[in-house]
Amino acid sequence: MVRGKWILAAVLGSMMGMGASQVFAQADVIEKRQKLMKGQSAAVKAIKAAIEAKDFATVETKAKDLMSSAEQIPSLFPKGSTKGKTKATAAIWEKWDEFEKQSKNLSKASGELAAAAKNKDEAKVETSVKAISGACGSCHKAFRADKYSE
Repeated sequence: MVRGKWILAAVLGSMMGMGASQVFAQADVIEKRQKLMKGQSAAVKAIKAAIEAKDFATVETKAKDLMSSAEQIPSLFPKGSTKGKTKATAAIWEKWDEFEKQSKNLSKASGELAAAAKNKDEAKVETSVKAISGACGSCHKAFRADKYSE
C-alpha cells in the first residue's frame, strides 16, 4: 500500500514537472519572439533614418535583416503559446494560413526594399517602406491584442 502511494506521488510529481517545463518553454519562446519583434522595430527605425540620410547601403542591410527575421516569425508561435506576458491572440492559430501569409508579405516587402535600396531607386524605396508598414500593421491588427494576456 505504501509502495503504491510512492508510485502515485512519483507519477504526479513527474506530471507537474512536465507542466512546469512546458510553462518555461512557452516563456522562452515568448521572450524570443518579443526580442525578434523589438529587433524588427529597431530595423524599421534605422531604415527610416537611413532613407532621410540617403544612406542606401544601410537601408539595404536593415531590409535584409528584416526579411530574414520575418521568415522566422511562424516558428516563434507554436500552437497555444498564449500564456504569459504576450499580446498574441488565439486568432493566430485559428487563421494560421493568414498569419503565415502576413509573415511572407513582410519578407517579400523587405526583399523589395533591399533591391530598391541597392539600385538607389528612391520611389521604389518609399513604396516598399509603405508595404512593410502595411504588413506589420495588418498583422498586428488581426493577431495582436492591445494588452498583455497576464
